[in-house]
Amino acid sequence: MNKQSLLISFVVSLGGFLFGFDAGIISGVMEYAGPYFQLNDVQTGWAVSCTVFIAMFAMLVAGKLSDMFGRKPVLLTVAFLYAISAALSALATSYEMLYIARMIGGVAFGAALVIAPTYIAEIAGAKDRGKLVSIQQLNIVLGFFAAFLSNYLFNRLTTAEAGTIAGETVWRWMLGVEALPALLYFVFLFFVPRSPRWLLANGREAEGEQVLFQLHGPEAAASEGQNIRESLDEEGLVARSRFTDLFLPSLRFILFVGIIIGILQQATGINAVYFYATQIFKQTGVGVDNAFLQGVLLSLTSVFFATFAILTIDKIGRRPLLLVGIAGIAVSMLLCGFGFQNATYQLSSEKITSLEGIDSSSFAAVENTTFHSDVAFKEAMQETLGPELYGKHEGAILEAATTMNAMIVLLGILGFIACFNFSLGPVMWVLLAEMYPNRIRGLAIGSIGLINSFTAWIVTQVFPWEISNLGAAPSFFLFGAIALIGFFVLFRILPETKGKSLEQLESELVSANP
Repeated sequence: MNKQSLLISFVVSLGGFLFGFDAGIISGVMEYAGPYFQLNDVQTGWAVSCTVFIAMFAMLVAGKLSDMFGRKPVLLTVAFLYAISAALSALATSYEMLYIARMIGGVAFGAALVIAPTYIAEIAGAKDRGKLVSIQQLNIVLGFFAAFLSNYLFNRLTTAEAGTIAGETVWRWMLGVEALPALLYFVFLFFVPRSPRWLLANGREAEGEQVLFQLHGPEAAASEGQNIRESLDEEGLVARSRFTDLFLPSLRFILFVGIIIGILQQATGINAVYFYATQIFKQTGVGVDNAFLQGVLLSLTSVFFATFAILTIDKIGRRPLLLVGIAGIAVSMLLCGFGFQNATYQLSSEKITSLEGIDSSSFAAVENTTFHSDVAFKEAMQETLGPELYGKHEGAILEAATTMNAMIVLLGILGFIACFNFSLGPVMWVLLAEMYPNRIRGLAIGSIGLINSFTAWIVTQVFPWEISNLGAAPSFFLFGAIALIGFFVLFRILPETKGKSLEQLESELVSANP
């Protein structure tokens, strides 16, 4: 593999790292920012999900902008927006300022998720393209790991032993630290070349040939240049494709398969787990510090199994990985639901005395009362203490009151993350790239990507309300049931695309119907 192409691909896909970092960091931020701004469930959901919502629209226009101005200038803008978002989020003086600042970041990662893989595919040689593009997914999970580790370390600095940062302001540090990798990304991008494909497509032949020469050497550069020109000629056909072409009878089957996978990837709860991991672990009664530590373990699991997927997807195949992964997701989420279903909540006088910062007499109405539902317990606590005071001390109260097997939930969450990262996470995008004929591939992937993003936003927005009103157990049972239904549907209809040319796949999957 060309070392220069590998280095360039890693730098460009740092946009994916920042996406993972932003998504992971908010899990710990809301533990402190929620009580600080006294947010209700809808506001909490929006503060977290607004980035996903605005990213949907950024994805729709990012490709067009990069076609007009080039991949590199748009990526530089992305890095700058990431840094601005991090700084403004850290300085937020109101809930409105917080979500507006985060929406700026949403524009950045929506554009980055579209443009970075496009740029990498355009500078990579044909034999290395799959591996280099997959670096984006690896960088995303590395971003999650860095975020959860950062959150854990900042949370440790608020403890009585350290006392370096006040608990009321630690969320500002958590958000602000993202500006550092964003600025590094901005600087590093100045050292990568412009896309040779974009240069050739825009009549800048000499510049394009020079970049190809630098990347691949004289012989390979000539071959790559010829391939690019042939591809640009083929795109004349693609440019004439229409949205209505997606609904031709011959394409209905693969469109249906793609939509099912696109919805399933998000409807099984990945954003709920990543974006609210700290709150989920806190519900098991392990305490705030351990909840942050378990988030680090979660992100390490993501890195390991994302790497596993990259190394095995061309050996094992798409269908086996996806079906085994979805079955594992169903079992894992049902296991989490079972763990929460068997939890009880009770505050004895000894446990009440151990709680710091709250008048013990405030608990007189609920002392020694056993609750079998997390919803009923939280409602009783909010009535007793008031929403603001309970929100500020929720972690400590749950740690004192909860009796459950927290290990079952931890194993369920880690099992879910492992299965997702070798199946629905990476395999969906590979299948989408392979199933559709060239003339409608962009339209199909863009349309399914929009459905996928909208599903992600719904899950992220609704999850806090779900936990508060339905409870943890029903929420996870719902995700498990969706995965189980998805498994049986895909078991019947999912094709295998491994080892087949795009022409062969088109012959097999696209009906001969007019």
